Amino acid sequence: MEIGIDSFASALYGSNELTPVVAMEQLLERIELADQVGLDVFGIGEHHKKEFLDSAPAVILAAAAARTKNIRLTSAVTVLSAADPVRVFQSFATLDLISKGRAEMVVGRGSSIEAYPLFGFKLDDYDALFREKLALLLQIRDEEFVTWRGKFRAELANQPVYPRPLQEKLPVWLGVGGTPESFARAGTLGLPLMVAIIGGNTSRFRPLVDLYREAGARAGFTPEQLKVGLHSPGFVSDDNHKAVEEYYPGYAELWTKLGRERGWPPVTRNQFDSLIAPQGVLVVGGPERVAEKLLRHSEALGGVDRFTFQMDNAGLTHQQLMHSIELIGTKVIPLMKAG
Repeated sequence: MEIGIDSFASALYGSNELTPVVAMEQLLERIELADQVGLDVFGIGEHHKKEFLDSAPAVILAAAAARTKNIRLTSAVTVLSAADPVRVFQSFATLDLISKGRAEMVVGRGSSIEAYPLFGFKLDDYDALFREKLALLLQIRDEEFVTWRGKFRAELANQPVYPRPLQEKLPVWLGVGGTPESFARAGTLGLPLMVAIIGGNTSRFRPLVDLYREAGARAGFTPEQLKVGLHSPGFVSDDNHKAVEEYYPGYAELWTKLGRERGWPPVTRNQFDSLIAPQGVLVVGGPERVAEKLLRHSEALGGVDRFTFQMDNAGLTHQQLMHSIELIGTKVIPLMKAG
């Protein structure tokens, strides 16, 4: 299993707001450390809000590429519905050249909707936009000269798209939430799947992952081509007690705030304890507990090829995040390989 980190480039640490310059420098330091201690991948999300600095993820990833050597660099996710697939491809092909073949992207419709009015798109076209733009992105990836016609973009008539990436086929993962159609679509297209699970028990997604694999098999793809990734909140500290004490206050504050915006009840400690229990989705604890839980998640979903921690939105300091990344590389990954 590949292990990595996803970040929304948060400039908020609990009640302490950093300047954008400091927050960005600290984020790049974390990516650099993740590379040094052997993590496999680092992803940058896409939001268009004051509290996040990730509106241009390819730019952040390009800066990280110049400071790293081995770690793969990806979006998490690119809001493709509100973007131009030509420009998305060009940005990540350029990143692939800068990083010498380490670029990937995870594309999706986005759980945050602020990009749609910002770029002049209608939410009524939510799914139609994504279907059309995903098809165009994949065609651009596979063909240097593109002939294409659709509803939401000017047509292309044998138009070349440059630059081409170093990798023969730039990896494109499909980011999904809980919609069966999205899982089936990823399987039919033979795209690797990145599942975002932020609550409940991971095992409840097994029928959807099975649907993905069944759709892929019907479309003629092998099990090796149908990769499954899992993105969930998590945090590693020296031991279980310390991890909970450091992580819970910021997690509760964040999700209670989101609950007020979206109609959820406030977070309670009992709810949190159920989420960090063996079957719960949160991967929070000391290295041994975290390694065990990742292996348990993989078993519950019939095999997981990649897991990415989302940990920088829970009020943790830069020092705590750096220590967690170091523990993942030096403790968790060796434990998983041994187990």
